[in-house]
Amino acid sequence: MSVFDQLTIVNHPLIQHKLGIMRDDQTGPKEFRELLKEITLLLTYEATRHIPTYEKEITTPLVRMVGQSIEDKKVTVVPILRAGLGMVEGVLSLMPNASVGYIGIYRDPDTIQPVEYYSKLPKIDETTQIFVLDPMLATGVSSSWALKLVKRAGGKQISLMCLIAAPEGVRLIEKNHPDVKIFTAALDERLNDHAYIIPGLGDAGDRLYRTK
Repeated sequence: MSVFDQLTIVNHPLIQHKLGIMRDDQTGPKEFRELLKEITLLLTYEATRHIPTYEKEITTPLVRMVGQSIEDKKVTVVPILRAGLGMVEGVLSLMPNASVGYIGIYRDPDTIQPVEYYSKLPKIDETTQIFVLDPMLATGVSSSWALKLVKRAGGKQISLMCLIAAPEGVRLIEKNHPDVKIFTAALDERLNDHAYIIPGLGDAGDRLYRTK
C-alpha cells in the first residue's frame, strides 16, 4: 500500500519479475526495450480502469447483444523525450487509435531544473484521456513541467505512468498537480546526490539506446 494519495503501485508478480531483469546491469538494450514495452502494457491495464465505456450492439455467432467499447480516439499518449518513447508501443498495442504527442525536456545537470526543447501535442480538451509517459520519476521536475504543458493545452483528465518512482518525485507531483493520478511498477527508496533513483536501474534513456 502506498503512503501517497495519488500513487498506485502495480505490484503484479509478472511486472516485478520483468522489472528485476531490467534493473540488472547485465541486461542489454534489446531486452531492456522489450521488457519496458511489456511492463508498460501491464501498467496500462491498471491505468485505464477509469476510462468510460459505451454500449455497442453486436452480433455473436448465435445472437444479437449489447457489448461494451471504449473510444480510444479520445485517448492521447504523451511520452517525455527521450526515454518515454520506450513506453509508447506498450500503450498503443492496447489502444491503437490513440493520438501521440511529444514533449522534449532534459534536466540541467547543474541546476537540476527542467529545460524544454520541444513540444508537439495533438488537439486535446477536457474529455480527452491523457497518459503522460516518463519511465523514471526522480526529482519530478520534468514530469511536473510536462503536466503543466498538457494542462495549458486544455487537458483535464491526466494520468502519469512511470516504471520507477522516487518519493521525492511523487511528493512534487502531488504538490503541483493534485488532480493527476500516478501509476508505477515500483516506489524506490530515495534519490542520491546526483538525483538518480536508488536502487533504480540507471539512466533509462542510456540503457534503451546504448548512449553510454
